[in-house]
Amino acid sequence: MAKILLGVSGGIAAYKAVEFVRLAVAAGHSLRVVMTASSRRFIGPDTFEGILGSPVLSSEFEKDPMRGTFPGEPLPGHEPIGHLALVESADVFLVAPASANTIAKLAHGQADSMLTTSFIACRAPRLVAPAMNDRMYLDRSTTDNLVLLRERGIEVIEPEVGSLASKGEYGVGRLPDPSELLRRVEAALRGDLAGTRVLVTAGGTREPIDPVRFIGNRSSGRMGFALARRARARGAEVTVVAANVALPTPAGVERIDVETTAELAEACRNEMPGCDMLLMAAAPADFRPERTAGQKLNREGDGFELRLRPTEDILASLSSSAGPGQTLVGFAAEFGGDGEARARAKLERKGLDLVVMNDVSDSRIGFDSDQNAVTLVTRDEVTRHGIADKASIADLIIDRASAIHRGGG
Repeated sequence: MAKILLGVSGGIAAYKAVEFVRLAVAAGHSLRVVMTASSRRFIGPDTFEGILGSPVLSSEFEKDPMRGTFPGEPLPGHEPIGHLALVESADVFLVAPASANTIAKLAHGQADSMLTTSFIACRAPRLVAPAMNDRMYLDRSTTDNLVLLRERGIEVIEPEVGSLASKGEYGVGRLPDPSELLRRVEAALRGDLAGTRVLVTAGGTREPIDPVRFIGNRSSGRMGFALARRARARGAEVTVVAANVALPTPAGVERIDVETTAELAEACRNEMPGCDMLLMAAAPADFRPERTAGQKLNREGDGFELRLRPTEDILASLSSSAGPGQTLVGFAAEFGGDGEARARAKLERKGLDLVVMNDVSDSRIGFDSDQNAVTLVTRDEVTRHGIADKASIADLIIDRASAIHRGGG
């Protein structure tokens, strides 16, 4: 079974970490625990040590009697550097509860405790489970820090809505049940998309008018790259076809760069036969110039006429040739009006499994924003999700597409 490193930071929800340890040990996992100084005000290290039979560490300067090993492992013959040895042995690192203070430190690379130094040095899958008052969780500083963590491939386990520690208060910020934390840790170990091949398209195509001018759109590729990053973090083999995207390639993702709609179509046709799931987040130009000038057009007279021709409907073409078991997800960027009706029409017209609709007339989630709000449309239901960072939205989309792919509808 797995070697789990648990980091406990200060908060009333620290008591749930004890139950997590009990469940994880009962499931056959081996655990070590590191605590922040403030977490010891809520629960004593002796409680964990009594269950685990191994010492709890708080400072990177204290000696670890187990020399970085987990229960049942032989001790090395030398005295290793504690925070490095511990994470070298760990298969996964969970911080639960993660306070606002600890989240800020992890997001900005501050290393002032055994928990934070270990977290920075860890190369195993890392998960963070925030738990705090709803006002602290929803504050811009916390949400921005969580965005940073997600962008680095760290999985954030969203807190639940319910009664909070302060008497009479209710809202988002509750640490999930320990059994759910264990499920998420085990999923991170195996990756719920392991063995799944995902093709993602991102960005916006450009159709040249002349060597320096083009017809295009404002798509930045952020949503597509968030999908690629989260699919890879969940164990999938991911290829992203990037149309004019000026973003770094997510770790472990294969990237194919294209410029025009024709190039995007060709790349998708080449990659489509080997994929299980297509996430068509790119925004292809709907029209192209009838003729492209071989040299820069000079500014003369009152202007010039530009005749346009429709480009290929890539998604419709891919859908018509899709093989059994392939799941196709389309995206619809609407600008006001009855976007849901248009998204459903797109779903039916192109034979898709899922359409992700967002209203780009809302400046908070428009092009180049780090946030999004989407409506997921399938043949059977419509689900609406409010504004969240794009990594969280990506997970929601992948969850739904994955359920469809598995046959869960």
